[in-house]
Amino acid sequence: MPERILFLTGRLAATSLQSALQSIESRNFEYEIKQIGVSVAALMTAEMVKRRLKNWDSFDLIMLPGLCAGNADELTEHYGIKVVKGPNEVNDLPEYFGNPARSVSLDEYSVKLFAEIVDAPQLTVEETVATAHAYRDSGADVIDIGCLPSISFPHLEDSINALKGEGFE
Repeated sequence: MPERILFLTGRLAATSLQSALQSIESRNFEYEIKQIGVSVAALMTAEMVKRRLKNWDSFDLIMLPGLCAGNADELTEHYGIKVVKGPNEVNDLPEYFGNPARSVSLDEYSVKLFAEIVDAPQLTVEETVATAHAYRDSGADVIDIGCLPSISFPHLEDSINALKGEGFE
């Protein structure tokens, strides 16, 4: 008889979990999904699971989301069956169960990388330009000048003009 796994999740991830489980090729287990009554699965605690999960005895394994705050060993002891944490990302479940890793392509996307000079008010104009060059050399497309309302930045205009003069966006 195939292994029966109970997957615990929150409301927001339930549909994604169902899709990920259905995409597993050659699945050699039966499963059921139970929403534990929270929106975000990572917020589940062991105490919450103990209070809310009453029917588990027909399962061989209980799987928690990888980022769940609950202690799997504590729940294993409580329920008398193995409780484990799965991968952190629900879309990694097929690979977790032995399927080939999903290929990810970013070819359809056009992105710009932003880099923020968070300490620009404390830097000189020359230091700001040097930092911007270092960020661009590391792959940044757009330079953001960081500043806070409560910190004086008297050379902001000079810094922006110097960066524009160097060809920065």
